[in-house]
Amino acid sequence: MASDQHVSGDDSLAVAMRIREEIARRHITRQQLADDARISLSTLEKALSGRRPFTIATLVRLEEALGLSLRGGPDNPAMMTETITSLAPENLGSYARPAVSWIEGAYLTLRPSFGDASAVYAYRTEIAWDEDNSSLSFREEERMDADFTQWGQVSIPHQSGHIYLVTNRHGQFRLIVVSRPLINGEMLGILTTLQAGRGAQLTPVSTPIALIPIDDKKKIHFGRIAKGHPAFENYSAALHRTVDEPFAMLLPPRR
Repeated sequence: MASDQHVSGDDSLAVAMRIREEIARRHITRQQLADDARISLSTLEKALSGRRPFTIATLVRLEEALGLSLRGGPDNPAMMTETITSLAPENLGSYARPAVSWIEGAYLTLRPSFGDASAVYAYRTEIAWDEDNSSLSFREEERMDADFTQWGQVSIPHQSGHIYLVTNRHGQFRLIVVSRPLINGEMLGILTTLQAGRGAQLTPVSTPIALIPIDDKKKIHFGRIAKGHPAFENYSAALHRTVDEPFAMLLPPRR
């Protein structure tokens, strides 16, 4: 079947109604759905209004973005829709796995070192689909301070256009807010956590953070990267970009 073949008029109207219901249920805009499906807003608007029938190619992209089957099979000629199980809960953004699969992978994670203000602290973060919780999850690895390794769930709401890596341990939260991936896959933003001090002292702290896709062909350095280390300049530049462009702002109090 050619990818530019059009769906019949009645079936196209039924699909349009189902898509409008999903847009309302998920509290997203048509522009957001068009962006997720990698189609133009004009194409989506014309199909939803009935001015132009859906093409098979457009349906495939909408199915991936919504996590829905919009085409019927031999036993389902009316093209009834069926929600797939790989759909995150509403409190994490109601995203479908096919729509966020491009985020899955390993990331070099950079932030300023809490122990040495002039150094960069580098470790690994894995983002993958968690079947048990039906959502993306993350877990840190290669940390020098392994006792402080974090893991949790990934929230991707349409409204803010940002990605949230959330740790919740018995009501104690640690939050990373980063941009959607740039063209090179980097996600830049801010980390809010508790910094360990002397004894049992914990101090709230916010700091820039960068998640950079790991290229197996390149040498990766983990740990505390100080000035003079071969990777310091590149790692430091990534963190400075976070606040220089800015992808995150640290606002001092005004007097």
